[in-house]
Amino acid sequence: MVNSSDKMLRKEGSALFNHAEAGWKINSSLALEIRKDILRFLDAERDVSVVKSSFKPGDVIHYVLDRRRTLNISQNLHSLLPEVSPMKSRRFQTCAVVGNSGILLNSGCGKEIDSHDFVIRCNLAPVVEFASDVGTKSDFITMNPSVVQRAFGGFRNESDRAKFVHRLSMLNDSVLWIPAFMVKGGEKHVEWVNALILQNKLRVRTAYPSLRLIHAVRGYWITNKVQIKRPSTGLLMYTLATRFCDEIHLYGFWPFPKDVYGNLVKYHYYDELKYKYFSNAGPHRMPLEFKTLNLLHNKGALKLTTGKCEQQ
Repeated sequence: MVNSSDKMLRKEGSALFNHAEAGWKINSSLALEIRKDILRFLDAERDVSVVKSSFKPGDVIHYVLDRRRTLNISQNLHSLLPEVSPMKSRRFQTCAVVGNSGILLNSGCGKEIDSHDFVIRCNLAPVVEFASDVGTKSDFITMNPSVVQRAFGGFRNESDRAKFVHRLSMLNDSVLWIPAFMVKGGEKHVEWVNALILQNKLRVRTAYPSLRLIHAVRGYWITNKVQIKRPSTGLLMYTLATRFCDEIHLYGFWPFPKDVYGNLVKYHYYDELKYKYFSNAGPHRMPLEFKTLNLLHNKGALKLTTGKCEQQ
């Protein structure tokens, strides 16, 4: 893997990348080599979630990214911890990891995404109204606590709570992955979410990443000379997916304000949020992550779809 200076990425942007999707073929031996290499740093089957036996109610733990601050394990949180890893012994031939870039709009990728054996989505992004471009199948979906405030009004009124419950009810037996132990500030949102899941007897399978996961993932990429600060959700999900997916397809990964033709691209396909991709103030280095994933695409380790999908 190669690193690239932020200067070059900032100057050239999306024009920097040599990217061909036609004729792409999986390099199974390379994919297997990457899986084995990542296993030296973490076992996604285990680290994808803490389990009930990890804690008891009342335990005090330190936040992963803010060791000075602590969190108490509540009764509700403990009751929603899985007995065993939700990914235990699960294996899939093809998986889709779906990011949330506006590059998905008008892509027509919905059917192709839904055709994969296992579909991973990020941050509880809406799907029904964008189904033709993003699909609707959701087997594993992440939800940062900040989503409660941003997309569901902080549960200030009954309609916000009802909207959230409806969104989760669509997931059925999917895994809802909530990074509850990262930083202080989202704990009340996590508790509200847990309470709504229990009150409404939602069938979603909750998971809460292990305390070592984010450092182990960062350690893998840093060792491979990819100088990230903190892995984005998309990079985290790709790294985890190597454990249980033989062939990984990425969609909605595009950390640039314009596409290769110069057209404006929204940060998220579903809202108007702005993002400074090249700011050093943020926790992620998404253009650098993309460059790395694009390199792996060109080698056949994964498939990175950034254009329109062929209609099947």
